[in-house]
Amino acid sequence: MVCAAPEFDPAQAPEDPLELFIGWLLHAIDSGVTEPHAMTVSTVSGARPSARVLILKDIDEDGWHFAVSAVSRKGAELARNPAVTLTFYWPAVGRQIRIEGTAQADPPRVTADDFLARSDAAQAMALTGRQSQPYCDPAEVVEALAKARHELDQSPGLVPDDWVSYAVRADTVEFWQSDPGRRHLRLRYERDEAGWSSTLLWP
Repeated sequence: MVCAAPEFDPAQAPEDPLELFIGWLLHAIDSGVTEPHAMTVSTVSGARPSARVLILKDIDEDGWHFAVSAVSRKGAELARNPAVTLTFYWPAVGRQIRIEGTAQADPPRVTADDFLARSDAAQAMALTGRQSQPYCDPAEVVEALAKARHELDQSPGLVPDDWVSYAVRADTVEFWQSDPGRRHLRLRYERDEAGWSSTLLWP
């Protein structure tokens, strides 16, 4: 389903990009966009960018929240370099949002709540501690999952030590809305010590 984006007047945009983001996200949800919370998380791996699609778990005054295993490739990259870019792309409504900033580990309680809110299958897979590692025999996965499920059954409320929830503190947020005549609207917010400022960008 393709839905037209509503009228967007950058001159009427709020001072805080968080408010505008929530408005755009709610519009995407109401328009039936498939997995509107899915975002590309780009990190730095050596001299190369590294991207993976993850799910936005929450958004508040601390930033945009997601979680990964510290032993995964993405977790290792964040531990070495917390610089991160989040990209949301909703072609059905002709919009995308890019958020650049720094990933900061959430307090332990937030991390625990994130893990415990996940499905049993997701918890078991995370508990194997094997994400991104190579394997040769599917039986390895079956065996590791069985062990993980047993651990979860024996210890309800268990949260693996390597599970980390992050909040991305943004310093740049760009909103992009498509235009059939290629006069796309681009509004970029930048944060400094005084707070947020915004400017229009050429398409």
